[in-house]
Amino acid sequence: MTGRDRATVAVVGTAESDLGVTTAGTLTLQTQAVTRALADAGLTLADVDGLATTGVSRFSTTSLAEHLGVRPRWVDASFVGGSAAEMMVARAVQAIGAGQADVVVVSFASNQRSARSRSLAGVVEQHTPEAQFETPYAPLYPISYYAMAAQAYLHRYGGGTPDQLAEIAVAAREWARLNPAAYRHDAPPLTVDEVRAAPMVSTPLTVADCCLVTDGGGAIVLTSADRARDLRHTPVAVLGYGERSTTASMTGADDILDTGARQAAAEAYARAGITPADVDVVQVYDSFTITAALSIEALGFCGEGEVLDFIADGRIRPGGALPLDTSGGGLSYCHPGQFGVLLLVEAVRQLRGEAGARQVPGARIAVAHGTGAILSTHATVVLGVR
Repeated sequence: MTGRDRATVAVVGTAESDLGVTTAGTLTLQTQAVTRALADAGLTLADVDGLATTGVSRFSTTSLAEHLGVRPRWVDASFVGGSAAEMMVARAVQAIGAGQADVVVVSFASNQRSARSRSLAGVVEQHTPEAQFETPYAPLYPISYYAMAAQAYLHRYGGGTPDQLAEIAVAAREWARLNPAAYRHDAPPLTVDEVRAAPMVSTPLTVADCCLVTDGGGAIVLTSADRARDLRHTPVAVLGYGERSTTASMTGADDILDTGARQAAAEAYARAGITPADVDVVQVYDSFTITAALSIEALGFCGEGEVLDFIADGRIRPGGALPLDTSGGGLSYCHPGQFGVLLLVEAVRQLRGEAGARQVPGARIAVAHGTGAILSTHATVVLGVR
């Protein structure tokens, strides 16, 4: 029996909030995403008894529940960065299966661009033991750490170049030009030379290797497979999930390229009863081009040290054999601080055949993989339709 046969929970609604540069506050963007996703599902706030969200406040879920006027009987506020939404899907499946909730909304939103809430250097976690060793070097958080991962990868496997890594940004721009909601939708095509000629931020990563800084957010609605059959859309089943949490910083890592993502993906595939060869469309966190590159390998689409050659022939561009980040990703579509929920939104749209010009023909199985903090938390979700 496959994961598709035994799936008991499905995604029944998705939505984005307003994206790009807005005049809205975070709770307003959250409300837009949640109410639009519920409308997409044919449900209302009165149906919601489970709520999962995270944000800049320690009490994000409580604040959102109060703002929406709901009193959920189950909540999740896992604060694990960009993998939070994928982890919350697992928690929602478990809660619905255990009878703790019937309809769960997973959401995130931020107005970080209009609020100018992200500085170049970011915030160093001063209370962590490793901070004493890192702070004197004034790292740019988080880019300096991801730049070290890129340097380590290029050194370990040899032969690879930053030019090859730039292919990920080039492909993301091509997908964004097919997505009217993308921040870079009207931008010209991007070339490898332009990526490499962009201002260097932290060697070997240039500005074009880095995700956008935008406002925005999204939400998905989950319920039991039985209830989903009576709602508006073909249910998108949650077939499998897996996760790993490793280290909070490069200082504490024995091997900065051994992230735990491979194990998270393997567990998700095992639960779903699939292999990488069964996947039609892939959504991975692309906070930086190296994040996406490491994820492609970890998800099993190529061997260790092979990803730069693997993507060199346009494989991840529109029309390629491995459609990757088909919304345009965090590099060219939207990045409101945590991108994980929008990976799920795009995966569901692809499986429902709603992606317009960027639609992957015949997509039946999708993978969404979130990455949080400094390659610290990793969560994979496998979704599918019959």
